[in-house]
Amino acid sequence: MTKDILVFIEQRDGAVLPAALQTITAASQLAGKTGGKVVAAVIGKDMGAVADKLDGSGVAFVYVADDAALAMYNPLKYTRTLCAIIEKADPQIILLAASFMGRDLAPRVAMRTNAGLATDCTELDIEGSGALVVKRPIYNGKAFSRVHFNAGRRQMASVRPNTFAAPAGGGARAERVSVPYAADSADDRQTTKEIARTGGGEKDVTEAAIVVSGGRSLKSEENFKIIYDLAHALDAAVGASRAACDAGYQPHSRQVGLTGKTVTPQLYIACGISGAIQHLAGMRGSRCIVAINTDAEAPIFKVADYGVVADLFTFVPLLTEAVKKVRSH
Repeated sequence: MTKDILVFIEQRDGAVLPAALQTITAASQLAGKTGGKVVAAVIGKDMGAVADKLDGSGVAFVYVADDAALAMYNPLKYTRTLCAIIEKADPQIILLAASFMGRDLAPRVAMRTNAGLATDCTELDIEGSGALVVKRPIYNGKAFSRVHFNAGRRQMASVRPNTFAAPAGGGARAERVSVPYAADSADDRQTTKEIARTGGGEKDVTEAAIVVSGGRSLKSEENFKIIYDLAHALDAAVGASRAACDAGYQPHSRQVGLTGKTVTPQLYIACGISGAIQHLAGMRGSRCIVAINTDAEAPIFKVADYGVVADLFTFVPLLTEAVKKVRSH
């Protein structure tokens, strides 16, 4: 094995997932300690423009698998293709974003390449022996575990979105390496015909840098418009508490919490959410938490970095207008 760090660059319709770019930053930090290079794997159709987006990010080589059969994500085809890239690049460490695709792909690739795997990591380091050491949350973020890898084996980890910043840029152009797609009759029996997107074009809460969530205090689906207005002004995703989703104010795909989705944005704004334990379990990893609630004793204020004791129907529209004014300059 080389000392290189390989990053799988997830893309959707030619748009690179921000969490994938953030993972390059984590890889660069590790490469500085292993003495290796950062290399990237790009899989899909017409991937030239995607590879160009990695120039200047610190990536030395981009391994590109470009084929019409890879136009849409297929777990069997992508697993086989990424394994082929790994065999050619021969990296010591493989990193993926802990997205829905990353969670599906990582264990499949780890099994085929006989690699150790740790998921949803928030810290990565190299110990004296040259082995990867990662920190990952357990028990819904109430505790953390440190995972030590075997330096003699390939090491693999998925990185929680919004844990690292995107690359600063300014580096050299990455060299392209073409990896042909090899069809396989067994895997190709499974075909992806269509990927249907839901959410009306809104951002997914698990991938957004900013999330604005509303609770049952919104009282109706129509009143969630003020949450959407603020989210659009901030270029954020819209989330909701379980109580709001159970009441039918928002679809459960937007639910944040223990029985919903875990989010780790740079900024989390909780509007009219009291802070039940199950909700806190899903957002306590946020970098900065702002709570807006009329109840000064609400549990949400115990985890908030900034608290606003106010009526959300009055305060949120004012905040939206302030954001729009700042962004207009």
